[in-house]
Amino acid sequence: MIRTVLGDIDPTTLGPTNYHEHLFQVSPLLRGDELDDEAASGAEAGMLRDSGFAAMVDATPMGLGRRPEALARVSAAADRHIVATTGRHREAHDPAGHWTHSLDVAALTKAVVEAVERGMPRNDDERGGAGAGWGSTLALDPNGLAVQAGLIKAGIDYWSISTFERRTLDAVAAAHHATARPIMVHLEFCTAAHEVLDLLVAEGVSADRIVLAHADRDPDPGLHLSLAERGAWLGYDGMARARTRSDDELLTLTARIVDAGATGRVLLGGDVARATRYLAYGGMPGLGYLGRRYIPRLRALVGDAAVGQMLIANPAVFLNVA
Repeated sequence: MIRTVLGDIDPTTLGPTNYHEHLFQVSPLLRGDELDDEAASGAEAGMLRDSGFAAMVDATPMGLGRRPEALARVSAAADRHIVATTGRHREAHDPAGHWTHSLDVAALTKAVVEAVERGMPRNDDERGGAGAGWGSTLALDPNGLAVQAGLIKAGIDYWSISTFERRTLDAVAAAHHATARPIMVHLEFCTAAHEVLDLLVAEGVSADRIVLAHADRDPDPGLHLSLAERGAWLGYDGMARARTRSDDELLTLTARIVDAGATGRVLLGGDVARATRYLAYGGMPGLGYLGRRYIPRLRALVGDAAVGQMLIANPAVFLNVA
């Protein structure tokens, strides 16, 4: 079953899925780009729905303005599935003094497991969490049921895994063993991808339960195929970022991965993640970009079957816990 903010669903009912977005996010690393307006984020979720998506992963972990109750309300209003995330991001998002530094491996593991199994705290943001009595008041959906996380996240920096980040990886591995929920790892330009896999596999996590977010930020098909051969999922989510690389480069990368027979290891998302990039917040291009602008070009390049596998079959396998 796949765990959404409105309860568990059969994977066959998931539908086309954007594996990586953020409806709510408040980070000291992104001052002035806060996603904290429920009405605006709800409107943006509607644009994602109207562009052809039935589901999305909200990839905001604890400590970054995650709003579980608002996610549940948005999911109900948009009539679309949302999978919420627990875990901890890379240290740049949680600098010294941030409350998440108070969590050692055992405490972080406990918090992550509780978010999956019991439910997420209502005040799980940069002002709450452990320091406010972790989990004392659970977030509730419109039906009064606890809002639970369905994905576990960690993050590392550019060719670097700090002590803070290593503890997160250790906790994420332990929480995975306790819950069987899949893992997302934020990578900076796909650096240290094999090293992250090495660490998690050494902790007993199967590579096919891990998605390497932002893998396409280094559009190296040889690297990607070597990761796919290990069983890892490749998170492609760098569209509409012409300052770093064009959509054409990402399309070419994806076509090469498809031609090499690794279509079954690719997940697609947008990771728009900024108020200045959301139409409902006054920016652009918005959450509709992936479905309206990028997917038609990808479909023309690699065909309906490959796109369907990346958008429907692959997320259903990755997010599912049998």
